[in-house]
Amino acid sequence: MTSPQKITEIAVNDAPPAAAALFDHADVKLPRLSECALLLDVDGTLLDMAPTPREVWVPPDLATSMTRLLQRTNGALALVSGRSVNDLDLIFAPMQFPAVGGHGAEMRLTNDNDSVAAGAPPMGKELKRRLAAIAKLSPGILLEDKGYSLALHYRLAPHAEKAIYDAVSAIRADLPNAPIEVLPGKFVCEIKPAGFTKATGVIELMKREPFVGKRPIFLGDDVTDESVFAIMPGLGGLAFSVGRHAQGVSGHFAEPRDVRAWLGRWLLDDAKVG
Repeated sequence: MTSPQKITEIAVNDAPPAAAALFDHADVKLPRLSECALLLDVDGTLLDMAPTPREVWVPPDLATSMTRLLQRTNGALALVSGRSVNDLDLIFAPMQFPAVGGHGAEMRLTNDNDSVAAGAPPMGKELKRRLAAIAKLSPGILLEDKGYSLALHYRLAPHAEKAIYDAVSAIRADLPNAPIEVLPGKFVCEIKPAGFTKATGVIELMKREPFVGKRPIFLGDDVTDESVFAIMPGLGGLAFSVGRHAQGVSGHFAEPRDVRAWLGRWLLDDAKVG
């Protein structure tokens, strides 16, 4: 029987050939799913990137795997995203999962509870209005109001990147005391409350049931996930990057479909040993 606790063996022996060729892992031993807290970024990690945030799609096999993973971890599975918890619910509907949303601004501990704010202050209306006006710089810039933050997506207008960041810098210079941070991402510029990150959300999550005492396993793809990569060793956890070789991670996936294949294979192997 293939050991369920060696990622390399899972990739070589069990994954479909197309996926196996893209796995790039050290010989990392994984605990049983019942001992894990699975922490999963969404866009670019679980789901393929899309031209606009609303066009992402949840494959049926992933929906099935996620439900089973939630069961096998005894509820210790959470989505960790820059999206709001409400937005995550819409994407994965009718399913709901525990989540850290808004880059740590809100949290839901179980799949059947309401989300709660983590203390992040709401963005002022005037500041939000000025930032929103940046979307008028070019056709193809998409404005996303996440409640606690604003995101300016320019996947459809990559030429506008410099103009967007210059405009944001000008607003920050005009409002030096505004408690905000600029968070660059994949074809997106996000402006969020200072002091809250995915890492602060994960740290708080890991203090609560059903996550406390479990070994965190985090997967992420973007620079917004680096704060979580950095805290995994201190939490006794493991981190894996997707689409790039991030510093300090235990392994790397080429793209989201490889993540989905790996999660499905881990489920099968975990079930074999009881």
